[in-house]
Amino acid sequence: MQYHKPRMRKVRILATLGPASDTPEMIEKLFRAGADAFRVNMSHGEQADKAQLIANIRALEKAYNRPTTILVDLQGPKLRVGTFADGKVELRTGDTFRLDTDQAPGNAHRVYLPHPEIFAALEVGARLLLDDGKLVLRVTEIGLEYINTMVEVGGALSNRKGLNVPDVVIPIAALTEKDRSDLAFALEQGVDWIAMSFVQRPEDVAEGKKLIGNKAALLAKIEKPAAIGRLEEILELADGVMVARGDLGVEMLPEQVPPLQKKIVSTARRMGKPVVVATQMLESMIVSPSPTRAEVSDVATAIYDGADAVMLSAETAAGAWPIEAVSIMDRIAQQVESDPDFYKRIHFTETPADSTTADALAEASGRIVDTIETSAIVCFTSSGSTARRISRERPSVPLLVLTASQSTVRRLGLLWGAFAVRTKDIGSFEEMVAKGKRMALRYHLGQAGGRIVIMAGVPFGTPGSTNVLHIVRLTGDELKGH
Repeated sequence: MQYHKPRMRKVRILATLGPASDTPEMIEKLFRAGADAFRVNMSHGEQADKAQLIANIRALEKAYNRPTTILVDLQGPKLRVGTFADGKVELRTGDTFRLDTDQAPGNAHRVYLPHPEIFAALEVGARLLLDDGKLVLRVTEIGLEYINTMVEVGGALSNRKGLNVPDVVIPIAALTEKDRSDLAFALEQGVDWIAMSFVQRPEDVAEGKKLIGNKAALLAKIEKPAAIGRLEEILELADGVMVARGDLGVEMLPEQVPPLQKKIVSTARRMGKPVVVATQMLESMIVSPSPTRAEVSDVATAIYDGADAVMLSAETAAGAWPIEAVSIMDRIAQQVESDPDFYKRIHFTETPADSTTADALAEASGRIVDTIETSAIVCFTSSGSTARRISRERPSVPLLVLTASQSTVRRLGLLWGAFAVRTKDIGSFEEMVAKGKRMALRYHLGQAGGRIVIMAGVPFGTPGSTNVLHIVRLTGDELKGH
């Protein structure tokens, strides 16, 4: 059996699949170019097509003897206006415009709004954003069946364009009927992560977790201003978080997004939850074979901030240069991580250990590898919590994660610096040391005479019981007979 050398890059690349990249050949090319995990977007296409897509991704496991990581992104509730008699209208700045419960086709003065829950939640003075924020309405009066507004920013408005309500929490479930159907389908397919769109409050995450159970990990997408105010509560419940800058940028002023990105990344890091930075990272590569310098700088900034993963959306799903987009992102990451100041910058964010044995040992492992020469940290885990704790320290050496759990090994594909391998359970301390040394040598993460740090929990196989930190020297004889 061939043992593939792990990628030494710490940050993960999450690539979205779509019409430009949904064939087995393209998926393999994206993987070889540097994609560590794949996003399947349920906003487009049919479930039957997604089943084939998921099967194509999983086929990489056999071909490369390496786990694959699949994230299914649910569409979430989309607020939309109704239709217009002529298909579209022109709203002029300063005009009045009404949204109401009358299902008749609209005109330049009014349109049907098929979301009764908005009427009760709105307040006079709130903004309504149409068509990704291109048009702005200000609420002047609210009745039981109508909302009167003043057009602050006018423009063309056509059938069923999206509506954003940034200033209030709308009492709608984060999961629509379509989402529930897509979620059940995704869990049947055995995917690893479920991304929940338009999370506004912790209760949204709790609802998702209840439906998912232990079948997948939940990634909360932060794209509503309401979620920012309750970020820690949301992160407490979620398994990870995504900085969804597209919709966040629609609902907030553009200049507010960068500080919020920093806040979300640092909060997630402090709480030891994986964080993905997404949207428009290499946007110009949808049509161009090379990115702008500003985009390169943007990707680099997310990596310097210590994000676990950076994501490509339309660049790989529908763009003309999907492989090049992954390749340049991989090169940016490698360049940033080889910067002599990289670890200094990445540790600007303080990640104080919780007062548990496991956290204390994880923090110690990070210090040990900076104090004495070691080539890797090897950790044994069943749930992945030990790996997450060590990754939170952003250690300067590779993290080799050994687990008997198929689901754990796949989920760890979004974790900073983790190279996860599925292996049989261990039963004793001696076996742990022998296997840790053998696997480090097998995957070229150490050589004869070098040292590695091993972390595990005794008794073995008990989730969340990390209580052993052991430093061992490799002799080079460990692979003999294997």
